[in-house]
Amino acid sequence: MILPEVGTKGQAALAGARVLVVGAGGLAAPALPMLAGAGVGHLTLVDADTVDVSNLHRQTLFTEEDAGRPKAEAAASRLRALNSEITVEARGEALTPTNAAELVAAADLVLDCADSYAASYTLSDVCLAAGRPLISASVLGMTGYCGGFCGTAPSLRAVFPDAPDNGASCATAGVLGPVVGMAGAKQAQMALAVLLGLTPSPLGQMVQIGAQDFRFSTFRFDTAPEPDTAFRFLSPAQFREGDTIIELRGTDEAPEPLHPDALRIAPDDLPGALPAGTGRLVLCCATGLRSWRVADRIQQDWPGAITLAAAATS
Repeated sequence: MILPEVGTKGQAALAGARVLVVGAGGLAAPALPMLAGAGVGHLTLVDADTVDVSNLHRQTLFTEEDAGRPKAEAAASRLRALNSEITVEARGEALTPTNAAELVAAADLVLDCADSYAASYTLSDVCLAAGRPLISASVLGMTGYCGGFCGTAPSLRAVFPDAPDNGASCATAGVLGPVVGMAGAKQAQMALAVLLGLTPSPLGQMVQIGAQDFRFSTFRFDTAPEPDTAFRFLSPAQFREGDTIIELRGTDEAPEPLHPDALRIAPDDLPGALPAGTGRLVLCCATGLRSWRVADRIQQDWPGAITLAAAATS
């Protein structure tokens, strides 16, 4: 409270704030203790995963003794021990297009700490519609970024309108722990700046991290236009009668399709193997990335709306 940027009024604003944090892994490891320690009054943690010892180099909230515990529960225990005056809610579930709107509506600000394209874009779509600020970060290998989206700023889609070139993740390509820590700490700083109303606002600001050559760059994207078209993510619960559902994964990868009515068609066979239809098309895969790339390729061949579904969201 000694800081002139905070003071008694700012500390009260933090105490009354409700922050939704999606993902309790590497990015959340530095961000969560900083938010709890700063006195953010209500933290909701959403993560369906469990602690794995192979991730401890970057998921520093946990110890080997936590292996097998739900991440949200283990993280919540650490935060309550750090600050008993705040409320920490652990939800051991995945962020999906079905529950996203409810979770976002209950928060003043959202942190995207999920290692998932589907979760990040779903959060961005919901936050943009609800007018909620979204602090999103992503790290891979030795590089990463952290940015302030939605609220008074453009969405994630405005900055990244196209499908990512690289489908790798931390689990498949590896990452150094300090890179993740830097991005997570920047998320906490941006979140506190938004909640305190500091200027300039981090909403509309992008910070890029290059850990190999120790270079950081930043730019503002306040005037970035929202894309004219966007492929939205759906949950199986949101599928409806009349949808044409295509499972892009083979039986070796997914013995059971995401939906029992799905037609199995390999990505390379599209658009030639598209069935006849004019309604909504749902493309299903593991992360949503294959579906997005196929949607880009076939959008001129399908007369109706095209949507995406990912088996893993957060």
